[in-house]
Amino acid sequence: MKEKLLKYGPAVFIAFVFIQSLFFKFTGSYETDHIFGVLAEWSGLTWFGTYGGYLIGTAELIASILLFTRFHGLGAIMTVGIMSGAIFFHLFTPLGIQMPEFNSAGNIIGYDGGLLFGMACLVWLCGAFLSIKDIKSQHGFLASFIKPKGI
Repeated sequence: MKEKLLKYGPAVFIAFVFIQSLFFKFTGSYETDHIFGVLAEWSGLTWFGTYGGYLIGTAELIASILLFTRFHGLGAIMTVGIMSGAIFFHLFTPLGIQMPEFNSAGNIIGYDGGLLFGMACLVWLCGAFLSIKDIKSQHGFLASFIKPKGI
């Protein structure tokens, strides 16, 4: 029971966060337009403002699915990679830690107080935990790439 909770608890949390954010990423919400627009302007990659939400959302969906398959280690390491990017961009670009909140007309009505950044950090920790757990597992997907064979 404890083993299943340690495996599926963090996976369920990651999938919940990723999947609930798909609505924003796949519908062109004001929040998504703001985040990826700022990153596109900062990086000079103008296409990222238009397609970044779809690209990251698709990666998050794939990671969420993989977390509940025999390739859960791959889903976990994908989570770490995706969230490392999110954390980096929040800390080291004009994006910042606090994200604006918008009303239905697209006007800023407040800020999230760093909630999105905090969620990214929690998801990263869960992904790192699951990755390490998979590496240490005798039959882990990631273990097959890291542990030397025959030793």
